[in-house]
Amino acid sequence: MHPDKNSLGQLIGFSVTGWKPTARPAHKLLTGRFCSLEPLNTARHAADLYAANALDAEGRNWTYLPYGPFDSLSSYSNWVDQFSATSDPLFFAIVSHATGKAVGVASFLRIDPANGSIEVGHLNFSPLMQRTAVATEAMHLMMKEAFALGYRRYEWKCNALNLPSRQAAQRLGLSFEGIFRQAAVVKGHNRDTAWYAAIDKEWPALNEAFQTWLSPENFDDAGEQRVALPKLTESILVSRG
Repeated sequence: MHPDKNSLGQLIGFSVTGWKPTARPAHKLLTGRFCSLEPLNTARHAADLYAANALDAEGRNWTYLPYGPFDSLSSYSNWVDQFSATSDPLFFAIVSHATGKAVGVASFLRIDPANGSIEVGHLNFSPLMQRTAVATEAMHLMMKEAFALGYRRYEWKCNALNLPSRQAAQRLGLSFEGIFRQAAVVKGHNRDTAWYAAIDKEWPALNEAFQTWLSPENFDDAGEQRVALPKLTESILVSRG
């Protein structure tokens, strides 16, 4: 879209007609074929999540998060108690349909209904979830919910040194938007933040790519993908990095 000009001949951006602030996301069940996202709950999810995270014996999953690792179920449960009660970030447990157990967490955060912007973050995918259809479907469910609510912009931010997270964002079809230098201090170390995002006009093509990838026809009898998701999303990206 091309920017408009005002009466002074200055560029002022394209017109957003009929825009109204959108609703905040609800703490509700989001269900797919491989997994469901449930409102994070200590009694229901903490023990399963702690056990799943314990499979990451070196604690690599916690390196770029501002909290963890946790040395006991009690300390992790205290963390779940705290964050299950917040509305921003709004936390979900990712529950595998194959086992009925929670295998990861994700949240909506920096929720800005007035401007139609929302971020996905606090992602912690246990080894039981990594590189599985559950991981991809969970991210599709969150993106689908955000755009269904009317958000114009869906953000993903991560430590610029976190290469797996940066690669994941682009695999999911979120375009690179730059690096915010010295954006934060996390666990006593500088964090430069890499920004990625998808916008509403890209969502129909992204949704089609996810549906194609997640369809039963895309998996062989051994459960291996026939077409990789980046092959379906690469044409949607407007920038890489």
